[in-house]
Amino acid sequence: MAELVDALVLGTSRAIGEGSSPFRPTKQNMKVTIENKKGLGKDIKVIVDKKTMDNYLEERYEEIRKNYTLKGFRPGKAPKEILKRQFGDAIMGEVLDKVLKDTSTKALEENKIRPATQPKIDLKKYGEGKDLEYVMSVTELPKIDTKKLQEIKFDDYKVKIDKKFTEERINQIAKSQNNFKDAKDNHKSNKNDLVVFDYKATSNGKEFKGSEGKDTQLILGKDLFIKGFDDQLIGLKKNDNKKVEVILPENFPEKDIANKKAIFECVIKSIKINHPVEVNDDFAKNLGAKDLIGLKELISKQINDEYKNSLDVLTKSQILDQIDKIKIDEVPQELVDQELSVISHGMKEEEIKKNKKELEAKAKKRIKTGLILNEFGQKNNVKVTEQELNLEIQKQFQMMPGQEKIVKEYYEKNPSAIASLRGSLYEEKIIKEIKKQGKANLKEITKEEAEKLLKAENEKSLIASSNKTTSIPKDTKPPSKSKKTTSVKKTTTKKTKKVSKK
Repeated sequence: MAELVDALVLGTSRAIGEGSSPFRPTKQNMKVTIENKKGLGKDIKVIVDKKTMDNYLEERYEEIRKNYTLKGFRPGKAPKEILKRQFGDAIMGEVLDKVLKDTSTKALEENKIRPATQPKIDLKKYGEGKDLEYVMSVTELPKIDTKKLQEIKFDDYKVKIDKKFTEERINQIAKSQNNFKDAKDNHKSNKNDLVVFDYKATSNGKEFKGSEGKDTQLILGKDLFIKGFDDQLIGLKKNDNKKVEVILPENFPEKDIANKKAIFECVIKSIKINHPVEVNDDFAKNLGAKDLIGLKELISKQINDEYKNSLDVLTKSQILDQIDKIKIDEVPQELVDQELSVISHGMKEEEIKKNKKELEAKAKKRIKTGLILNEFGQKNNVKVTEQELNLEIQKQFQMMPGQEKIVKEYYEKNPSAIASLRGSLYEEKIIKEIKKQGKANLKEITKEEAEKLLKAENEKSLIASSNKTTSIPKDTKPPSKSKKTTSVKKTTTKKTKKVSKK
């Protein structure tokens, strides 16, 4: 969704430098006139008197003179005329940018105007010994009454989880875990047994790099070592010797023997049988719980959260549907155009023309929803802290074990990804605040009822999707919120939690 600018930040075609300013605070004598009011659009005429401009210029020349050494003159005593010849244009540019930024911000603040997009500045007159005169064209954010959001009604679900579902989940976890124990000496290896063996291998009668292994472990039947190797270890006992013949794979590290025959002389050191995992306190502790009772509570909450997260999507949909009914007198066309460009990105020109009305309606709806949510968020002082942002990134680390460095580098190299993540958190916090102030209809339902509800909603979405033009992309752009811009979007992601060893 296009960004909804909530910043009194202006600029010109020149770059305004970041960091400490070389200017001391200067009293500004300016005249501001609001002209050409047309709905949300208006022109603001600003005149800054020549005395103010000259003061800014003089301050900058003085600053440069202090740090500039000119041959034939004492330090700090270079004549202004010489400085003008060397730095005049650059100094005028710096002063102009500084005055434009300061006075345009002040003009907007004093007139309580919040721009929807970055204002455009048209310079009319400027120069040394002259007044600065410019016209700032601005599209204002519409006035929005957020009190209606306190009247929003929604269903708030709580899922009752029967004990049998908790036990089923625990048993599934237990079945997925290995519990290998030494078999008797006369036990013959079977599929799914764990075989521990040493080996020495040759190809064409010669050893090769990696041709010797000690205490190699292999679960038979998974064929994870070399194709066909597992099957040849079936039917063996502890201390047996076995000659295994295989064809080394095409991607074998030693290229000269890839796709060649190799012989592995194996000595079976032990055979282990996988026994069912006993569900008890020790099992629970291995999963990070205090004991079995604690694990059951944890799993029950996990199942509840899985359904709650999905049902929260329904609740959010109810809220957004009601927000869509709130009327706004005018939606900034510039924001609609920006959003239209986003949602039609990647589409062919003919597709855009064919679906123009539907795309424009979708863009307008998304901007309208974003404006309302953004206004509510500001009025209720909803903010995303750096701690919350970092915590969310940490969650992504946990979801992608072993790829933490990749995720970290992605966010470091893509500031827009951080802005999108911040926007997602901002939106969720706004929805949470709406739920806090709105009128909740608490519903306690069973797991079966939750599944029925979710299935019905899914079928409803599928029907709605099939009735729409397939060329129009789904609403998948992540929302973003940077320090001075916010955007909000409808999302339907499902979040789940997993039990992990602590």
